[in-house]
Amino acid sequence: MTGLGDAAGALWFFGVVAALVVLFAGGIRLRVPAIGLARRLARVAVVGAAVGITILANMALYRHDLQFDLTREQAFTPSAEAQEIVKGLKQPVHLTFFYQKQDPAGRGAATSVQLLARLNPRLEADIVDSDQHPALANQMGVQVYNTAVVRAGDRRVQVITTDEEEIALAILRAIRTRETVICFAIGHGEYDIDNFAFHTHFEGTQSHSHNMEGVAVVQMQQHGLGRLRQTVEKLGLVARKTLLAGGQQVPPDCAALVEANPRTRYTGADSDVVLSYLKRGGSLLMLIEPDYPIDETLAAVLAEAGVRPEDGFVVDPVDHYFTDDQMIAVSKYARHPITRGLALSIYPGARPVDTIPAADATVTVLFSSSTQSYRIADRLAASEEAAAAPRGAIPLAAAAEGRLGSGNPFRLVVFGDADFASNSFFPYLANADMVLGCISWLIREERAPVVKPPVEVLPTVALTGSQVRTIFIATVLVLPGSVGLLGGLVWWRRRA
Repeated sequence: MTGLGDAAGALWFFGVVAALVVLFAGGIRLRVPAIGLARRLARVAVVGAAVGITILANMALYRHDLQFDLTREQAFTPSAEAQEIVKGLKQPVHLTFFYQKQDPAGRGAATSVQLLARLNPRLEADIVDSDQHPALANQMGVQVYNTAVVRAGDRRVQVITTDEEEIALAILRAIRTRETVICFAIGHGEYDIDNFAFHTHFEGTQSHSHNMEGVAVVQMQQHGLGRLRQTVEKLGLVARKTLLAGGQQVPPDCAALVEANPRTRYTGADSDVVLSYLKRGGSLLMLIEPDYPIDETLAAVLAEAGVRPEDGFVVDPVDHYFTDDQMIAVSKYARHPITRGLALSIYPGARPVDTIPAADATVTVLFSSSTQSYRIADRLAASEEAAAAPRGAIPLAAAAEGRLGSGNPFRLVVFGDADFASNSFFPYLANADMVLGCISWLIREERAPVVKPPVEVLPTVALTGSQVRTIFIATVLVLPGSVGLLGGLVWWRRRA
């Protein structure tokens, strides 16, 4: 059971209820004169006082309302992310929600909007039945039911939804005072932000695999960053392609640069562009696949910032997704604004990302594999290399911030994997939260409320390798074994 409202509202609610109970008890014990004018005056005074107190109590309850949701799924409570966004409003926002009373989803969304409006007086919400007020709907350009129109100053955002998180995202877009551009690098065969294709699995002569044997078939044809781009735009940010080749400088309006899965080698001129961008105070997110050969000049730039991607593929026999021990599953993270509140995330093939001392930069390993993991050079020869490989936790991602020489403060995040942000893996588990956390930190909005836009995905059951083993032991060994044992005992007793 949870309540929606602040502590002051809770105190007012319970205080008014307690006061009414006390007054009711006092009214029962109140003695009224038996006869005459005094009796009539006493009755009038009691009735008047009761009516006045009731009106004042209702006004207090209305101004300091508290809603309780007794459902286990919290079906009648807006999400915590939406509440955080509304509570953090610093400017007036007007929200008009158009719905149809006969639509249960529309009525639920209208209730959520009203509950959100109670959290902050800066949010003014109007609930309008489009059938009863068609002129107002036409005046505001609303043509369908379940449309939210959000206005903040001279900005206007309109969304068609019954999800309070989508409405909260519209509020974020409306209050954004500046255009924040997220640049996605092109020029080295990176993932395309216009590609929305994805695959859930690959079946063929190599069976189901995300390993090296399937890369040539599916990686560049089936993967893209379209889902990430769509999410970025729903957050009110601008996604734009930027050429990172031929010595062309990164545009100055790029709040962050994303380099996702380059395929062709960097030249010295390309590495100089990255170095110049970081020295100008840029923010860079690099997603590097294990099979990508990093040029010496690019490695030198990353090393100057305190990050050193290493060669090889990480194998984790303990913490991996389902039965693929090269698809690393991570549930423990270092303390960092990027990893705040993260749950399980998966990385389908990753390389080590080590850290080295940097003169004017602070470097943090975001997460590592388990202590039983090891590194191999050839993904196809994993069984042969496993016996001789040393075991230990291997860092897979790092974040750095500081200065390069006398430049402006930069921020850098490097992952030893790029597939986790692609269309095929972005919506699942906490992968989207990880990518969005990186972008928020890079554009220096890590303290702002973050809500993940919903992405339509197929229902899945996420299991790590250890969970699969536990289920196997319980259902295949323990349960049938116990049945067989009890059956044998019954047979033995009857035989005797």
